[in-house]
Amino acid sequence: MGAPVAPPRRTFLAAAAAVVALDQLTKQWALSALPDGPVDLVGSLRLKLVFNESAAFNLGGGNTQVIAVVALIVAGVLMRMGLRAEQRLHALGLGILLGGALGNLTDRWLRAGDGFLGGRVVDMVDLQWWPVFNLADAALWVGVGTVLLSSRAGAGEAP
Repeated sequence: MGAPVAPPRRTFLAAAAAVVALDQLTKQWALSALPDGPVDLVGSLRLKLVFNESAAFNLGGGNTQVIAVVALIVAGVLMRMGLRAEQRLHALGLGILLGGALGNLTDRWLRAGDGFLGGRVVDMVDLQWWPVFNLADAALWVGVGTVLLSSRAGAGEAP
């Protein structure tokens, strides 16, 4: 027999926790390794420390607290959906989405900024032709893609 498969709820929670942990680790690394300026890697890809007051990919025009409140609401909805998910792939996508939202919310809560949930988000991946972003931002897009993939795979997967 094969190894036991984790139920969707466990997949959801593990994915969210993994994204938050990796996101915060990469941000801590960026804070310690990149304060002296960008590091060129390959082509247009470089690492550059940026503090973002807007939403993912610098969208939202610096409405930090509004963005944080919306993110809290979205995180609550994702939590409810993820805990009720019946398909592992769908639970995985929702967990990745929740992890991305919580990763940036953690910055809003813990980092310097103005007022309640007014902290700035640490970004560091700079393509130089796209706004600077972080692992949580990328996770949001991966999560959306996974949820869309799960909806296409849909009824064919056993819970």
